[in-house]
Amino acid sequence: MPFFHSQSREQLRRAYIDAWRKYRERLPMEPLEAQIADVIALHPEYQAALERGGDALERDYSPESGQSNPFLHMGLHLAVRDQIATDRPQGIKSAYESIAKKRGSEHEAEHIVIECLAEAIWESQRSGRPPDEQAYLERIRRLAF
Repeated sequence: MPFFHSQSREQLRRAYIDAWRKYRERLPMEPLEAQIADVIALHPEYQAALERGGDALERDYSPESGQSNPFLHMGLHLAVRDQIATDRPQGIKSAYESIAKKRGSEHEAEHIVIECLAEAIWESQRSGRPPDEQAYLERIRRLAF
């Protein structure tokens, strides 16, 4: 499976749909497909759209529509999981683990970190500068400890 950054929006969305289909049909999956399917399994609110396929591939999810973009949300889960697995930025893993312990839920802890990541990305886009990793990590740590 190609890296995400080299895929079009449709190809990226197709990867989610295909991973979910393979998961449901108990077919062999590549490691990345298994990660995607794990995230989808935690989000029953998105599963029917992925099973329908066509509309999910083409739909625009704008803030004005009032619906969040499921692909963005699940992609942020994958990004956060990668950051935790690699402990980058350094310290995110222990902060995440502290949040998960306090909340009693790894999924809820991921959502908290996702909010921090989304805010860091938004600030980066607004300022035209790269994301500030230290500010991002500090935001997470404030919620953890």
